[in-house]
Amino acid sequence: MQGSSGESLARLSDALGTAIDGGADGAAVGDGLFAAADVLRDQPALRRAATDPSSPAEAKRALVSGIFGSHLDSTATEIVGTAAGLRWASSGDLARALEQLGVVALVKAADAAGEADRLEDDLFRFGRAVVDNPELRDALSDPARSAGDKRALVRSLLEGKAAGGAIRLAERSVSGVHLTVARALDEYGKVAAETRNRLVALVRTARPLEAGEQQRLADVLARQYSRPVHLNVVVDQSVVGGLRLQIGDQVIDGTIASRLDDARRRLVG
Repeated sequence: MQGSSGESLARLSDALGTAIDGGADGAAVGDGLFAAADVLRDQPALRRAATDPSSPAEAKRALVSGIFGSHLDSTATEIVGTAAGLRWASSGDLARALEQLGVVALVKAADAAGEADRLEDDLFRFGRAVVDNPELRDALSDPARSAGDKRALVRSLLEGKAAGGAIRLAERSVSGVHLTVARALDEYGKVAAETRNRLVALVRTARPLEAGEQQRLADVLARQYSRPVHLNVVVDQSVVGGLRLQIGDQVIDGTIASRLDDARRRLVG
């Protein structure tokens, strides 16, 4: 989001963080924000009224507070009302912002409980499971299955094995908002890292890294980028040896396979 929408989202994220730090139930807030986003997507007239730049901010706040007040957590209702009073570049930006804020609420709650690292790891692992398992991917994208059935499947796979916030987000990933489950989980991971002011490094290696190796690598990258770095490690036999790192658009390829390919290109060239 850019311009006024980006500024509005930043203000709301700060307000949300303050509320959760003050004891608001992050899970309930997240669920409420997701629900409000869904309603706004499904109700174009309400969406337009809630974002009409010609309407007074107080009138828009009163409108959405009256609609959602008896259905959502009080903090979620307050955030939605505040959001309606802000400026948005397009009517669709309000629902998109509430969707992202729902993720932020769950991440901040996990952070406060000391489970944010686990949440990020759980989301990444489930995303890899979806990508690597065609049967699971098909089951979660099957239009003949209800959203409730898909959520139940996700919960059955993760219950007792993943952080509560990660399970909630994994269930949310089947909503179709981000088109595919894998794309949704990837987006949630990015929001989680941004919320915690961290970078995410995708690490491909021929063998699993021991805990000490991961910590040393994370420390080196943190010093290089002047920010904490969260590692998502993928064991990939095609790398042969060494590591392939990707941080955003930057790729650092130190694998034996890449060096062999480079040598072959030099010989042929």
